[in-house]
Amino acid sequence: MPAPSPYPFRAWWAQRSPAAGAAVMATGIVSVALHLAGYETLSLIALVPACAAWLGLAAEFVLRLARERERWLAEAQTPGALTAVAATTVLGTRVASLGENALAWALLAVATVCWPTLLVLVVRRWRPRMPGAVFLCCVATQGLAVLGATLARSESADWLAHVALTLFWLGLVLYGLALFRFDPRQVTVGPGDQWVAGGAVAISSLAGSKLLAADGGALYLWNDDGSAVLRLTTGVLLVLDLAWYAVLTAAEILRPRLSYDTRRWATVFPLGMTAAAALSASTAVGVPWLEGLGRVLMWVAVAAWLAVAAGAVASARTAVTSDPVEREIRSTARR
Repeated sequence: MPAPSPYPFRAWWAQRSPAAGAAVMATGIVSVALHLAGYETLSLIALVPACAAWLGLAAEFVLRLARERERWLAEAQTPGALTAVAATTVLGTRVASLGENALAWALLAVATVCWPTLLVLVVRRWRPRMPGAVFLCCVATQGLAVLGATLARSESADWLAHVALTLFWLGLVLYGLALFRFDPRQVTVGPGDQWVAGGAVAISSLAGSKLLAADGGALYLWNDDGSAVLRLTTGVLLVLDLAWYAVLTAAEILRPRLSYDTRRWATVFPLGMTAAAALSASTAVGVPWLEGLGRVLMWVAVAAWLAVAAGAVASARTAVTSDPVEREIRSTARR
């Protein structure tokens, strides 16, 4: 057995699984929802840890690729690897809303480079009865559509809007394929990532809203028929998302799973994404009462974020202060 690491925090950080990117996704979308609801100060406060976590995980991603190629490849074939793409696009969307388009373009470029490789590696390893993380193929693709549509509107780039539209429809196809691989039992026994089944629909609805918002002004992207189809699809997706929200909430009440798990960040993300989708769709599909619903769901997401963050801090404290030999055994077992 190798000698235990003398640096507890570094040893703990090295144990992070690819699914840890869900923490950035969750924090980033809570920041986006707060921004859409007009709570700019709180939104910026949430953006800080999202950026810090993204930088840390990005550095770890690159270091593993350079130094631990076998481990990187093994982790890249798990559904959680796609959180790297999704987290980057969510962060880029929030950055774009601040007017930092150059940085948002850079994040879009990073996500675009990673997306096809990780998507192929993950989909090739699909099997029957997958956990909720299987829907991350849709989330990552729709994340590119959301960021692309956001930048298309601010930069008046019609080509980017049409690319985003293609990704939007591709994301829906991937959702359908993932649905056939999803194990329905996860709704009642899943540790948290079962919520991605609804979160994937939510980000699809948000993508549709962003594509509708990109039209007009300096851009005339969709004709009347195209806009009608896109508006109807966006509305239907939001209804399906709310249905998933109700089902998953009921399952949590009937079968409580209160212990902390890293995959609980994948619960916070759909909660925040549903709020953001409702707030954005309120204007895009012309249903004003969705704004009120979105505000209520936003505070639910904030409360969930605080609860999961408290669990994460407690878990990290325990891991960092545990006996070095136990910590090394735990790290080796996870690898």
